[in-house]
Amino acid sequence: MKVFIDTSAFYALLDASDANHSRSADIWKNLLEQRFQLFTSNYVVIETIAVLQNRLGLDAVRSFVNEILPPVEISWIIPRDHFGALSLILSAGRRRLSLVDAASFETMLRLGIENCFAFDSDFERQGFIAVKEN
Repeated sequence: MKVFIDTSAFYALLDASDANHSRSADIWKNLLEQRFQLFTSNYVVIETIAVLQNRLGLDAVRSFVNEILPPVEISWIIPRDHFGALSLILSAGRRRLSLVDAASFETMLRLGIENCFAFDSDFERQGFIAVKEN
């Protein structure tokens, strides 16, 4: 099974004080044990690094890059994803839909990924299936 990973999940994995930290650790362990194909986008990587660096510091960025990211395939946002995301933002009429999330949706559709590891309700609102802990 293919699973797309969002910034919200990456962040929860690395911040022990995050409300979803324990859940994220259980889900992450299961994803690795089950050998699911893990994906994210370069936009999510950039966003995650920026959030980690700002909130938790460089040690968290180092842990993300060296320990969390290696088993995850990074799909680079192509122009079709980017412009589709912009179109989605403009047509959605929701102020809080981010370009990164919209680009994630476009990438997931392009790659045929239905499942996500995310604590962001926009993914389920968009029709994707959030993976849960066992």
